[in-house]
Amino acid sequence: MKKNLVMAFAAALLLGGLNAKAQAPTAAPATTTAAGPLKLGYTNIDYVLQQTPEAKDIQNQLTIQRTQSENELKRMNKELEDKYEAYQKGGAQMTEVIRKDRETELQSLQTRIQEFGRTAEQSLQAKYGQLVNPVVQKIQKAIDAVAAESGYTYVFNLDAGSNTIPILLVAPPQDNITELVLKKLGIDPAKAAAAAKPATTGGSTPTTKPGSTTGASAATPKK
Repeated sequence: MKKNLVMAFAAALLLGGLNAKAQAPTAAPATTTAAGPLKLGYTNIDYVLQQTPEAKDIQNQLTIQRTQSENELKRMNKELEDKYEAYQKGGAQMTEVIRKDRETELQSLQTRIQEFGRTAEQSLQAKYGQLVNPVVQKIQKAIDAVAAESGYTYVFNLDAGSNTIPILLVAPPQDNITELVLKKLGIDPAKAAAAAKPATTGGSTPTTKPGSTTGASAATPKK
């Protein structure tokens, strides 16, 4: 969602306003421009994304891919555990050559498991971007249209992400354009709010995002 860029932009806007006020105390207020008053709006892209028709399909596809990766990771870990157990039981009777061969096999399998976990996570991240980006672009067009129609100079994304502090800590309700954006997308805001249970204006997670479960550490054979 380009949250870092949004936060940097917000900081730059605030700093610019403060500098202008300090350098020209008698100039026009920072909230006005030559074209008229500076109008700031905000919305929550994650919440809007959650209400789109595509959200459920995105979540289902990501869940299927993640589940398949987790199942394969479990299978590989079980294979490693079984081979390590066999190595422990028969190690005393193995020749030095066979013992080294088994140890090399175990180390190779452990490396493959770790590499699979990393690759599966990268694949899930790529899939998420592939599915979500077109929807986010559609949402951005709706935001652009609402801003133009309602005279908003800037529109901020209220949600800074899961477990983070929102970008806007205080904002007037009348400048929340979320309902206007939903309507522009052909979504009934009342139905969206009811489906959210409870509806939120910040901190929501629209779809299943890639996590770290596929990158779980493999069992490590002990020598």
